[in-house]
Amino acid sequence: MNQKIRATFQGGTFVPHQPCELPDGTDVELWIEGPTRLPPQIADPQERARVLGELVEDIRQHPLAADAPRLTREELHGRR
Repeated sequence: MNQKIRATFQGGTFVPHQPCELPDGTDVELWIEGPTRLPPQIADPQERARVLGELVEDIRQHPLAADAPRLTREELHGRR
């Protein structure tokens, strides 16, 4: 049985947002979808340019191999 339930992690326990019709002791598998972490905001334009330059240089130094596997959309988004 597949069932999607939203919950909040609170005090070391997942607390469902709505009633859940599962018997006590039922094993479940959880798929965590967030929260998304955002990078810190850099207000200084010079610092932002420096960080962006480092990122671009790192990407240039580590290009994808021409024979790298091509992932499907489902694989990219972790869908099963």
